[in-house]
Amino acid sequence: MISPKPGSGNRLDLPRDGYTGIAALSFGATPGDLFAAADACAFHVLEHSHCTVNRFNAEKMELTRLYSSNMEKYPIGGTKSKSGTNWGRHVLLNKLLFVGQGLAAIKNSFEDHELIASLGLRSVINVPLVCEGNCLGTLNFLSREDRVTQRQIDFAQRLGLLIIPGMLASEI
Repeated sequence: MISPKPGSGNRLDLPRDGYTGIAALSFGATPGDLFAAADACAFHVLEHSHCTVNRFNAEKMELTRLYSSNMEKYPIGGTKSKSGTNWGRHVLLNKLLFVGQGLAAIKNSFEDHELIASLGLRSVINVPLVCEGNCLGTLNFLSREDRVTQRQIDFAQRLGLLIIPGMLASEI
């Protein structure tokens, strides 16, 4: 089991190039450990405030949270229906990246926008996790900054590829 860095919430102490550590974990760690390592690795580049990993149930058009960096507000096992939403069509069905910049984008895309805003979060990167043409779920990073850079977006997308083995192994 990988342990969080003391005093840092659940962020792990990984090298700044963390890809090497994540790649090594991809086929040997529990899904939760892999997701926590991805969160920690991303922090060095994204400086995000919140990370979640969600499994997609296509039949129900629903997401179930497998990992959360804020268990109090977004506990593991929590679900969100995305049926009939533009975001659901874009990310889950069309398997396209979503980048929400600023509170207006958050409000237009998420039912829990008031909670997101109350946590001081102002932008989001949602990476669809796709394997063999199927969307397995999403890797999500929320930040206190209004805007994210292309470098941050590219990093989040690459990181998403490395956690697919954890999605395949997860059981929720």
